[in-house]
Amino acid sequence: MGIKKYTAYTPSRRNMTGSDFAEVTKKTPEKSLVTSLKKNAGRNNQGKITVRHHGGGNRKKYRQIDFRRFKDDIPATVIGVEYDPNRTANIALICYADGEKSYILAPQGLTDGMKVMNGPKAEVRVGNCLPLENIPVGTEVHNIEMHPGKGGQLVRSAGTSAQLMAKEGNYATLRLPSGEMRMVPVDCRATVGVLGNGDHNLIHYGKAGRVRHMGIRPTVRGSVMNPNDHPHGGGEGKAPVGRPGPSTPWGKPALGYKTRRKKASDKLIVRRRNGKAINN
Repeated sequence: MGIKKYTAYTPSRRNMTGSDFAEVTKKTPEKSLVTSLKKNAGRNNQGKITVRHHGGGNRKKYRQIDFRRFKDDIPATVIGVEYDPNRTANIALICYADGEKSYILAPQGLTDGMKVMNGPKAEVRVGNCLPLENIPVGTEVHNIEMHPGKGGQLVRSAGTSAQLMAKEGNYATLRLPSGEMRMVPVDCRATVGVLGNGDHNLIHYGKAGRVRHMGIRPTVRGSVMNPNDHPHGGGEGKAPVGRPGPSTPWGKPALGYKTRRKKASDKLIVRRRNGKAINN
């Protein structure tokens, strides 16, 4: 994927960039794999805003992605690579030998006409999904399961991949994109390759309207609110927050506050993303 620049015929267009969609080969989605997506606009069933900064945006349909990849030992042909408005990565439409179609996340290098397969007997090749115990150490993978059979939960965004660092006993050690080293059961499945659309994070939106089209509403600073709306609010002129540290609108510490308490999965984390080793 490449980045295209726009002609600066308005001030907002001057630094605006967008995707050239070079990887996309199919324009319209498969109707049988598309469902409607209801908007809630950050509000609950009483109409009250419970999730701030959500609302508006273009209408979009949800593409049903096969994160589990449990249709084993049946080769599938890639029909086309599509844009998905619900995620940063592109998706690929595949058709199995028995005629069933499904969507998968599209890794780099996956093009029309290529063959992919799932299961322990699959080759270690881009787009194939197989258990971690069958993947050589050092391979880059994505769409990784955390629990066998649950479907891929880790490493699903554009341009990301995890590296298989080691296999010992019933666990494989992965280095995730954040830098965290984590153990995952070896019978969990992963897809070989690096996810495509890697230049997604280089896009410069250029104007507020493009962000509103994505369903993101404005964020207002707490320091310009009233005291009854935010702990930072109130005072004459530009006043400091008046607390030992910045707070959320609900009075909780905003920076450096540990939100992850003792969790059962802590024992599977070998090294945190901040570089600190875990002593279990």
